[in-house]
Amino acid sequence: MQTRCHLSVLAYKQAEKYGKKTAFTYQKWGEKKWDTISWTEVASRVKVLSYAMLREGIGVQENIGVFSQNSLDYILTDFAAWGVRAVTVPFYATSSEQQIHFMIDDAQIRYVFVGEQEQYDKVITVMPLCNTLQKVIVYDRRVKINPAHSVYLDDFMELGKRNPDEAKLSEMHAQASNDDIANILYTSGTTGNSKGVVLTHGQAAAALIANDDALEFDVKHGRVMTFLPITHIFERGWMYLNLSEGVEVIINTNPKLIQQSLREQNPTCMSAVPRFWEKVYIGVMAKIENSSPIQKKLMLDALEVGRKHNVEYKLKGKHPPIGLHLKYKLYEKTLFSIVKKQLGLTNAHYFPTAGSFVSDQVAEFVHSLGIYMLVGYGLTETFATVSCMRVGQPNTIGSVGKPIKGLDIKFGENDEILLKGPTITQGYYKRDDLNKESFTEDGYFRTGDSGYMKDGELYLKERLKELFKTSNGKYIAPQMIESKLLVDKYIEQISIIADDRKFVSALIVPAFDMLKKYADDNNIPYMSNADLCRNEKINEMIFERLDTLQQGLASYEKVKKFVLLPEPFSMEKGELTNTLKIKRRVLLQNYKDQIDAMYN
Repeated sequence: MQTRCHLSVLAYKQAEKYGKKTAFTYQKWGEKKWDTISWTEVASRVKVLSYAMLREGIGVQENIGVFSQNSLDYILTDFAAWGVRAVTVPFYATSSEQQIHFMIDDAQIRYVFVGEQEQYDKVITVMPLCNTLQKVIVYDRRVKINPAHSVYLDDFMELGKRNPDEAKLSEMHAQASNDDIANILYTSGTTGNSKGVVLTHGQAAAALIANDDALEFDVKHGRVMTFLPITHIFERGWMYLNLSEGVEVIINTNPKLIQQSLREQNPTCMSAVPRFWEKVYIGVMAKIENSSPIQKKLMLDALEVGRKHNVEYKLKGKHPPIGLHLKYKLYEKTLFSIVKKQLGLTNAHYFPTAGSFVSDQVAEFVHSLGIYMLVGYGLTETFATVSCMRVGQPNTIGSVGKPIKGLDIKFGENDEILLKGPTITQGYYKRDDLNKESFTEDGYFRTGDSGYMKDGELYLKERLKELFKTSNGKYIAPQMIESKLLVDKYIEQISIIADDRKFVSALIVPAFDMLKKYADDNNIPYMSNADLCRNEKINEMIFERLDTLQQGLASYEKVKKFVLLPEPFSMEKGELTNTLKIKRRVLLQNYKDQIDAMYN
């Protein structure tokens, strides 16, 4: 690892080492044009912001909130806060007023840094209800603010420019410890209030060292795109790992524009969740399906050649036969290069992927295109990575790679994965009751996931807390079934129903653009999404596709009935977390009548 310094001084150390080298490529608030900032400029801004925090009286290990989408200002706030030994408490940009209120009160936050108008308005709404909140610092100058309790970041930094305290800041840097808390990350939680995971600088340092051992970094040419929210531990850990190596980071502020950002910037790497690749798979396969017979045959052959070359040989550390290699190289320069260009992945190196189950079908497809998907596994409590596939080493589709160095893994009751090591959290913020439940008597953290080791690689079985048991006594792993069915181009969202039921059923939100095209092509009349969902021919078509996708499942695991829903699951209705995980308990309440009808 090139830099293993404390995060409180990372910006300064990198400025000394890389100087004018680009640290970030980003878009200023409200602008489409991409701009860059060097490490020298980053260090200068961080120092001024740290001065402002000192002048404002932000104390050692005080909690400050950050409520924003991905932005340069967000990242500078992290660095500046760590420089004065403060703790940043990131909120998801989509958090509700209720969630914000809870986190501000729970962490006793006095200062919240916000991004745009939406976040500002939510904070101002709950401000009278929060006992500790004193001031809101706003990144985007387009936001309409109340100067009585709010200030723009630019003006806040002027406070630092006018009141530099180099001696105090140097003292803070000297006193910074690995025992200091860096972040409290509130998990969005599929049940009840979120809980604050305490993450220390020591955990961060251990995670950077362990992950550096597993990956390779191209400091000169590497360019990493941020896609997931920086609040998410996967993106946070991955981004700071790259910054610690001096790799340029491209900041994508609006997740809805990620495809455009990819095409404009062509990064070499990007962390992603399986759903991103599922949509890529669906899009490419839909184009193949709509191609002429000759084009379709050619593309399917290309994917098969890519699969053999990259999955059967390269991924296993073997040299492919010369004939297969030459044929693959031909497709790589023609068909695959066209697909990658459309995706904005012409410079693709490797792409870490985690967050939920990765379908073998999707993983093989991504590798077939020549994109190195590195599947991994981790939790907020483990500072992201527990295990991951290794660059340049044999890897197996279906596994989540090899455990990182320094981590002690064993398996408990029901094959639960238990962990101990320097990257594991010491516990949840002010939750002694929960901490007792979350650790074994001998100090191992309970992940709630079951798995097993084979040939040095970790394999996941199911999420124990979400394991369903049918009324016939059969155990069902809903995420595994959902991951198999989400590769269908007509399915946008799905939730498996099975707990205490006599068979498996599903709530399905169709991909309505695709479904409308099918209806038009087959002369099926409709006036609304609800009409499509009720149509008998549509339901028959969906059932046939489900039947095909479920061929590898046991009979008791297969979806026997389903309901098509005219509206998507949403955060507004309380059905999704900020990381878009399904809140199954809420769905059971919201769609009780539809579910009961399937079992009558």
